[in-house]
Amino acid sequence: MTRFDPARLNRIATWQESYVADRKFPGSSVLIRQAGEEVYFNAAGRRNLEADLPFTRDTLVRIFSMTKPITSVALMMFVERGLVSLSTPLSDILPEFTDPVALVPGATSLDQVAPCASPTMQQVLTHMSGFSYAFNAGIVPDELRARKIGFDRATPDLSSVIRDLAQVPLAFAPGERWEYSVGIDVIGRVIEVLAGKPFGTVLAENIFASLRMASTGFRVPPGTGDRFAALYTPLAGDPMALLGGEASADTLRLDEAPEGSRYHVSDMHSGGGGLVSTIDDFMAFSEMLRQGGRTPDSDHILSPATLRFMMRNHLAGEIADTGPSSFAEQPMQGMGFGIGGAVVLDPARAGTPGHSGDFSWGGMASTFFWMDPQADMSVVFFTQLSPSSSYPSRGELKALVHGAML
Repeated sequence: MTRFDPARLNRIATWQESYVADRKFPGSSVLIRQAGEEVYFNAAGRRNLEADLPFTRDTLVRIFSMTKPITSVALMMFVERGLVSLSTPLSDILPEFTDPVALVPGATSLDQVAPCASPTMQQVLTHMSGFSYAFNAGIVPDELRARKIGFDRATPDLSSVIRDLAQVPLAFAPGERWEYSVGIDVIGRVIEVLAGKPFGTVLAENIFASLRMASTGFRVPPGTGDRFAALYTPLAGDPMALLGGEASADTLRLDEAPEGSRYHVSDMHSGGGGLVSTIDDFMAFSEMLRQGGRTPDSDHILSPATLRFMMRNHLAGEIADTGPSSFAEQPMQGMGFGIGGAVVLDPARAGTPGHSGDFSWGGMASTFFWMDPQADMSVVFFTQLSPSSSYPSRGELKALVHGAML
């Protein structure tokens, strides 16, 4: 089994402190477990600069798109029960998506569309569905922005935003290419319909309770006091602006203070980006993946065979082979995409130290995790700076961890 040099692991703390000193991140935490044992933890900086509160192990953060692998696991639980299959058309569960249309290749306006098949569950899960995100470039993202269609905290519930989304053409015919999208949010609504109960309740009963993730949910849990972190951005405007956002004079401009945050009151259950969590809670989820679905009570959320299937590449090749034009949380060369996260196909082509088979995903506030089957290891990194494209922190952390392996 891979061994770690403690002195080399301590380089991670130096790296974290440098990001704090340079006012890139307000603070951060890193947790590494190997073969079920903790081998490293460090926290640096502040979770709340204005209140001068330290970034601690129990700090609550917005994990944004790191919600996606959790939602994907939840759907696969229904697949295992025979209630839905990956080949099921989305319209079979959500009639709003019956008889969809998609932009024709080379379209220059929203009315240049043709009928297409309803995307399958597998296509929706793997961003091959034709859905998009408002922060991407293109005709459909422009329309999503114009109509203010998004699974954000201002939206009242999943059913209403799904109805609005279904009125917008797909950006391309399902299966044609890969584009990062709201697809996993749509899957959250699929789960609600299948379960006959709110999506957040499904996650709480079937995943969070089993993994003892007591601090994870779509709202800040009651009684957590001031542990909820502030959110910062180096941009002058929208911290989700990925298309040439203007830099702020302050690299750590406060975007959302913990007090008064919609995370205390919102009923939106965004399966693509709505959860808050702690580093130990999310590590429990990553460790479940590493252990083939096993929970602390030796039950199984999913079977080992299902998880191996999820963490295979479900694309015909690399993400880059599909000609994506969208933002993504990972490199595109040398990377495939499974159900719920990216899969390293070739670390050299990805340009980041790692192992083939690493399974990972990140969040818009620069959080990140990966599970490395070859090293029998899980790594979780938390901070709160949006957008995640601001600095190359994820590749740097992977290099630091691999640099500590002997």
